[in-house]
Amino acid sequence: MLIPPSVWFTGFIPDLPTPFDAADAIDLKAFAALCERQVAAGVPALVVCGTAGEAPTLSPAEQELVIRTAVDVVRGRVRIIAGAMSNSTSRAIELARRAEAAGADAIMLVVPAYNKPMQEGMLAHFRAVAGSIGLPVILHDVPSRTLRPLADETLLRLVESRQFAGLRDGSGDITRPMRLNRLLPTGFRLLSGDDTTAFGFIASGGDGAISEVANVAPDLCRTISLQVRQGRLQSARYLHKRLIPLIACLSRESPAALKSALSTLGLMSPATRLPIVPLDAAMQAEVARAFAAIADEELIDSVRA
Repeated sequence: MLIPPSVWFTGFIPDLPTPFDAADAIDLKAFAALCERQVAAGVPALVVCGTAGEAPTLSPAEQELVIRTAVDVVRGRVRIIAGAMSNSTSRAIELARRAEAAGADAIMLVVPAYNKPMQEGMLAHFRAVAGSIGLPVILHDVPSRTLRPLADETLLRLVESRQFAGLRDGSGDITRPMRLNRLLPTGFRLLSGDDTTAFGFIASGGDGAISEVANVAPDLCRTISLQVRQGRLQSARYLHKRLIPLIACLSRESPAALKSALSTLGLMSPATRLPIVPLDAAMQAEVARAFAAIADEELIDSVRA
């Protein structure tokens, strides 16, 4: 039975990196271990082939392989959201169809970068891709990467179709949930796409976050989400503040810093694909310091790692 995103698209959802081996091939064993670790932490869903997954450097066949691997590993225990990221509508359609065939539960579509489409172009792009598949669609608005934002008015036109089920908001605008919640259909979910402002976004009525730091500390992120929902804002704010130095590192050099942190946990190689390169020694040390400050307080489940 198809479970709608209104049920599971909530809380902290990790944006998984794509591990590479020494030969620059996808390390499927490490990727499977990342998936299992998140399932064990109780996450509701996984994002694959997204921003942290270095999707622009993956071929369509590689993206399909990653999605199929995630689907096979989780075996329905959590949902799989597959990125279909392209500034070409025809290529985004191809990626979305491949993801659907591979067993994904939902597709994530980003505002096209570099082309800088007008709002009518965004509307036509998203509708064309959604019309080519039968899966729910999560929209991704990240103006720092695309230059042009997805306007509120365009979002409200898109959600006239219930196929558009949620928004990953990477704008950093924590007022957006307060502004939009009363205008959106019941069941549409608003998730932060920016770890730095995620706490404020959720406290302002957001439903969660699609997060890079959740890869490192899934249990802690789950605790923060639960405490916000329970109204324990002071405790949640304290825990989120402890994550801020690590979040700052991750956001500054994504996804190389994320891979460095997960390498510290022994979960994967820090290898990246050009044009992303691994961190230099100074930045590695900064990530290690930020990570150690959290680990020393036992805020990361080192046993599970």
